[in-house]
Amino acid sequence: MTHPLEGFDAEAHLAGLASDGFTILPDFLSADQIGRIREALSAHLGGHSGRNDFEGFDTERVYTLVARGRLFEELAEDARLLALLDANLLPGYLLTASQAINIRPGESAQPLHVDDGFYRLPRPRPAVSFSMILAVDDFTAENGATEVLAGSHLWDATTASEAVDLRGPLPRPVLMRAGSCLVFSGTLIHRGGANRSAAPRLAITYQYCQPWARTQENYFLSVPPERVRGMSPRVQQLLGYSFWPPFMGHVSASHPLKTLAPDFTPPVMREAWSGQGLWP
Repeated sequence: MTHPLEGFDAEAHLAGLASDGFTILPDFLSADQIGRIREALSAHLGGHSGRNDFEGFDTERVYTLVARGRLFEELAEDARLLALLDANLLPGYLLTASQAINIRPGESAQPLHVDDGFYRLPRPRPAVSFSMILAVDDFTAENGATEVLAGSHLWDATTASEAVDLRGPLPRPVLMRAGSCLVFSGTLIHRGGANRSAAPRLAITYQYCQPWARTQENYFLSVPPERVRGMSPRVQQLLGYSFWPPFMGHVSASHPLKTLAPDFTPPVMREAWSGQGLWP
């Protein structure tokens, strides 16, 4: 059996994250996997538009993607992605957002922003979150490819617009083939580009945050417990069914996994937590 990290140069990608604030994982998913994702998303697309210029008036978003199919659960815990996150976030980090973004023809460029700007901590600082954007369609300069300002994750400006006003560079589009994955720091200035093509541009974004930070999506309310019960231990942890030591996240002084059912005690979790006096 092939090891999930065989041939994956984590150190090179980590170096890119440190210097530029982003890295690209080419051929992250195969054409067959992308086809399966496209098919799974088709049932959820076609009926919505954004409510402001950030969501995009001509952009459709599908939220809580991790709860919409097993393949989206598997994507959340991809070993290559987690290898980069493990090196940049504390153990027990959480999934803070999971959504599909479909930028339709005619959409304007998104406002420049950073993904962890709502954590009101002064810059420069380490990122509180990291994001990935998976290209379901090819990303081109015409169809709304994500645009980034390389190195801006290290800037000390308080807002993205202020940073650009002070420094002057223009964001560059990230051009990549379908199946490629962009991973970047939550402090990197970026935006969704304008779609000047005749076809929509579909992508998936997952974001992960430090275990002590509040998540954007409230998965306790948006993902039914019966669905969480069938997820892997790692995805359950990413959704918040875990502790930030010594006891943040407890439910009446018990492990949150016990809320799924009185007798629900996955062996892997029992072993992990019993040594810390947190189970039962």
